[in-house]
Amino acid sequence: MHCLAGIPNAFYFGQEGLHNILCIDLLGPSLEDLFDMCGRKFTIKTVVMVAKQMLCRIQTIHEKNLIYRDIKPDNFLVGRPHTKHANLVHVVDFGMAKQYRDPKTKQHIPYRERKSLSGTARYMSINTHLGREQSRRDDLEAMGHVFMYFLRGGLPWQGLKAATNKQKYEKIGEKKQSTPIKELCEGFPEEFGIYLNYVRKLSFEETPDYDFLRDLFTKALKSMNEVEDGIYDWMLLNNGKGWESEVDGMGDIYADNHVQSASQQYSSNPLHPSGHHHDRHGRDAQRQHGKLQQPGALVHSNSKLKHKQSHSRGQGGGTGEQDLLRDNAYNRTAPNNGNLRAEDGPNADGSQKKRGFWDKLIGVITCTQKQARRVTCARSALRAAVDLAREIQG
Repeated sequence: MHCLAGIPNAFYFGQEGLHNILCIDLLGPSLEDLFDMCGRKFTIKTVVMVAKQMLCRIQTIHEKNLIYRDIKPDNFLVGRPHTKHANLVHVVDFGMAKQYRDPKTKQHIPYRERKSLSGTARYMSINTHLGREQSRRDDLEAMGHVFMYFLRGGLPWQGLKAATNKQKYEKIGEKKQSTPIKELCEGFPEEFGIYLNYVRKLSFEETPDYDFLRDLFTKALKSMNEVEDGIYDWMLLNNGKGWESEVDGMGDIYADNHVQSASQQYSSNPLHPSGHHHDRHGRDAQRQHGKLQQPGALVHSNSKLKHKQSHSRGQGGGTGEQDLLRDNAYNRTAPNNGNLRAEDGPNADGSQKKRGFWDKLIGVITCTQKQARRVTCARSALRAAVDLAREIQG
């Protein structure tokens, strides 16, 4: 996956003690962050341009014999501002990806049922809810749900109540099956409905027609007399200054020619190297109570930026759309058994994670891109980070 458009470069990965470490390109905010900044609604034009980019990313992954299996806005990030890739959509977090065919023979994995759920319940395909083995069609259907989420500002199966997580996910699946595509896409170009009808009718091993799907969105844009000019909603924020001026100091942090470790760009779970994972619970609850103010900022130990939501984004365990089928959190580094992903939360013994640990660690890990291309520099920086971590914990 090296040097592919929209796939971050990995400069170093390895294990230091109990910590898996991944050093990748520094990127901008996620589509979920930008969605927040834009008032939780994207224009049709922006959704169409984003959809075509997301399709290209997933097609690339499929051509590399992988299915992604965790489509959600949090896992798609734009580039850094003031660069040629500022609005290029990147895909991160391959922690749930799975090989769906043999790279040499191209033999497809067999169809199975009674599979555990994997992915994010809000966006996953109906077949995934039904316990069916995932294939390329399921990535595409999940993307269709993301597109409608962006257009509508939410989905009909959000906010469902149930006594347990298992019952909640069953309700979500039932609501998806009972919601007609025509009703879901009402008020928007018919091409979005055509897209969902097409991907839901794909057979398990069928190769999707990605060009046909991209052309659908091109037609949707033309039907509105719009052009694909690369001007996204987030570029028009703050009187045309763009999203980067939304939070003081944000642009400076992203504009620095830095790479960053997975512990900043990704989850702070010390046992998993990947997973750009935001807390869905605290954030949704804060939105409902009007407390969420400036989403999307990353914490950088050497800057003056202190993001108002740094704690809520880093801790899980509340109510809302949790990536769990069970009531108790399971470590995401468990074998790839198809279980839904656990959010970060309390430690296994019930104690809370030590705050400030990763903030201090990040400051040591970060190094310039030029230096990071030399493995010796990356190793040196990461070992220094681990030494600091031991001092902090000690």
